[in-house]
Amino acid sequence: MKKLLFLLPIFVLLQLCLYAQVGIGTATPDASAKLDVSSTTQGFLPPRMTTAQRDAIVSTATGLVIFNTTTNGLEFKSSTGWVSLKTSSDAAFLPTIVIGTQQWMEKNLDVLTYRNGDIIPQVTDPTAWAALTTGAWCYYNNDPLNGAIYGKLYNWYAVNDPRGLAPVGWHVPTNAELTTLSTTLGGDAVAGGKMKVAGTTRWSAPNTGADNSSGFAGLPGGIRGGNGAFSAVGANGSWWSSTEYSTTFARFGGLASNSGAIARVYDVKQAGFSVRCLRD
Repeated sequence: MKKLLFLLPIFVLLQLCLYAQVGIGTATPDASAKLDVSSTTQGFLPPRMTTAQRDAIVSTATGLVIFNTTTNGLEFKSSTGWVSLKTSSDAAFLPTIVIGTQQWMEKNLDVLTYRNGDIIPQVTDPTAWAALTTGAWCYYNNDPLNGAIYGKLYNWYAVNDPRGLAPVGWHVPTNAELTTLSTTLGGDAVAGGKMKVAGTTRWSAPNTGADNSSGFAGLPGGIRGGNGAFSAVGANGSWWSSTEYSTTFARFGGLASNSGAIARVYDVKQAGFSVRCLRD
């Protein structure tokens, strides 16, 4: 009986520890927090590891937080992949998806101005679009509702404009950087499926190989051809690189609903494609 009476307070104390809030540096943790750390002289230090060590974690939970020493930034695990919280001192906060050592914008580019603030012209007329030799953008089918889903389509002249299409702290990837992306995801033959949003809500059937395991969340935003005509929304997504192929053509990466591959090919500079930027 005496032993039971001795153990009872210990049991009660353990229960309080299990269900009570925890305060470190404070005796009054905030009511909304399970753990409240208070200090004006020290910080919170999360686990630090390389990209390879992060990727070796088994069954990563959504919400897991680490500091990636390869990319030198804080990251958390979302339901679609690792998201970097790294920001540039010169750029607005923009969430990124971490794929290997690269940090990609979470969504397609959707800017109205060059980096210096100059307006990028919106060109809707197909004849005017086909005649362009300077930067321009449009929505697919000139419909802003498509822009809300897929972002803007830019010609390559906008990509290559010296005023800078990408925000400060970002750049349009080179073809070599698209190659790095593909290699990280297992090569051209399978990388496309890992980059595409799964299902057939946006992509047309069969959406071959799509599982979005990379977190890139590629959507089939379609294209505007060099002749000014729109096509392939639902079937294809194409993203410009900054690499020129010739005086007439430039390189891009393309995904298709009927393939799990990524095609790294080229098209005329007048074509309108999506743009996905990479952290500097």
